[in-house]
Amino acid sequence: MRKALIVGIDDYTNCPLYGCCNDAEAVSDELIKNGDGSPNFAVRKVLNVQTKGELRRLVEQCFSGCADVALFYYSGHGHVDTVGGYLVTPDYTVGDYGLSLQDVLTIANKSQCKDKVIILDSCYSGTLGTISTLGQNTSIIGEGVTILTASHSTETSVEINGHGLFTSLLLEALKGGAADVTGHISLGGIYAYIDKALGPWEQRPVFKTNVTRFTSLKDVVPQIDISIIRNICTYFEEENSVLPLDPSFEPTNTPEDNHELLEPYATEQNMKVFAELQKLEGVGLVVPVEEEHMYFAAMKSKGCELTSIGKQYWRLVNKGAI
Repeated sequence: MRKALIVGIDDYTNCPLYGCCNDAEAVSDELIKNGDGSPNFAVRKVLNVQTKGELRRLVEQCFSGCADVALFYYSGHGHVDTVGGYLVTPDYTVGDYGLSLQDVLTIANKSQCKDKVIILDSCYSGTLGTISTLGQNTSIIGEGVTILTASHSTETSVEINGHGLFTSLLLEALKGGAADVTGHISLGGIYAYIDKALGPWEQRPVFKTNVTRFTSLKDVVPQIDISIIRNICTYFEEENSVLPLDPSFEPTNTPEDNHELLEPYATEQNMKVFAELQKLEGVGLVVPVEEEHMYFAAMKSKGCELTSIGKQYWRLVNKGAI
């Protein structure tokens, strides 16, 4: 069971926004289904929440029950004062700006859901998870809670091309930009993707977590068929093994091709293995030994070996985790 509350607010009387409802619509579309069309999150999308009380009730409903994953995404105005940060609602007044970030975190911390995810695209959202008392900042994040915010506690968040800058990158990440080789998209991967895209002079995303495992937020079609990854232990007996190659692996090394040939000539079995090795090379799991390209490694009877990430996947396959 996976559920997601997606909130976007543009409708502020004195300071309207123009991309937050677009953000909510797009994030909803990305989370409802996985890349292969299978169901992902049961999404509740709410646009232009009018009051603090309504927003609080929605957040409480999001984190109620015992879902495997409960996710809350918010795009709208944020505010910070000497007490803490707020998700601003259209009924705000001076001294009462909206739902406090501390209340959001308290609700998530108390939740019985296994994984609690909070993603905020608002100004000063990095305040979430921090309580400031006596000049000290203390982070209090419950077990199973992960926070990803658009900016630090002292930074504003930018809108660009009808979306928040942070959410634009979040959407790219969810479309597959943050996927690992097997097609899983975790919050850690999303943060890494956004972090690399934003330079030192731009708003900086914040990632805070208290989990013992990363849960996939979405699965997309993997860059390489899982069955090929599972063959990695067949081709490499140990993670540090070198697989010897020779011209029989290169499919163009046949009498039917009009160029210089080398024995042993290409064989059907070795060509099939070589095709899979080249796919593994394409996703960074395998590299040729002493040659720049796999073609020359085969034609010059060299070999190939696993990269560092390739060794990690070898270990995962070897213990049956993939």
